[in-house]
Amino acid sequence: MTTDWTDDYFQGLALEAWDNENSPEKTRADADFLLDALDAGLGTGPARLLDVPCGDGRLALELARRGYKVTAVDRDAAQLATAKNMASREKAARQEKLSIQWRRADMRRLRFRGGFDGAFCFGNSFGYFGPDGTAAFLAGMGRALRPGGRLVIDTQVAAESLLPTLEHRIWQQAGDIAVLAEYAYHPAESRLDSTFTFIKGQRREVRTASHWVFTIGEIGRMLAASGVRIQHLYADTDGSPFEMGAPRLLLVGGKG
Repeated sequence: MTTDWTDDYFQGLALEAWDNENSPEKTRADADFLLDALDAGLGTGPARLLDVPCGDGRLALELARRGYKVTAVDRDAAQLATAKNMASREKAARQEKLSIQWRRADMRRLRFRGGFDGAFCFGNSFGYFGPDGTAAFLAGMGRALRPGGRLVIDTQVAAESLLPTLEHRIWQQAGDIAVLAEYAYHPAESRLDSTFTFIKGQRREVRTASHWVFTIGEIGRMLAASGVRIQHLYADTDGSPFEMGAPRLLLVGGKG
């Protein structure tokens, strides 16, 4: 399996299941955590934040509602269109402008040079690419930060999270959608291939995905090459310290 999966995964029942998992309450909790984690880098005045990849813009919109200037990047035109439509509807309802710039770009080819107070990668989007692509992504995020800026990475596939508790076949429920997740880990490549079967009533759709698996130390070394150092490791948005086998890693880094 290759990274081509990202071209056709995000559609149909896969997106519906994702939406079901991301309630307004979860979005607010994620945004609260982000602002706490980024606080030391935000400085004074309306902070500039970079969201990569932004998907349907749930976090970009929430942070813009709170007065932040957000640049939201994704390469999926359909996802960006959904995000823009949501922003337009909200603008009309609130009769005020949200400060969001939408950019279509590959996360491995970010062209920003400084100026951002904070940046983040949420939604388990980290690890879509192998070592070269991941290093390019982290380098781009590091370049985008001003000195003193902070970066947050949210992932469920760091080696210390994934490998101690990996199951090969799991049934899950995402609202009214049943999801069968089947996993195959390839040690020689440190890659997790996933097959998801989504079932809603009589509908049944299958999607495949891949994530490259990195240790926290490997992530830290790639970040250090762009001037970002790990500052904190959390297991959830409540701020619990990360421990081996915790299903989620929230990594906070600072530049300079």
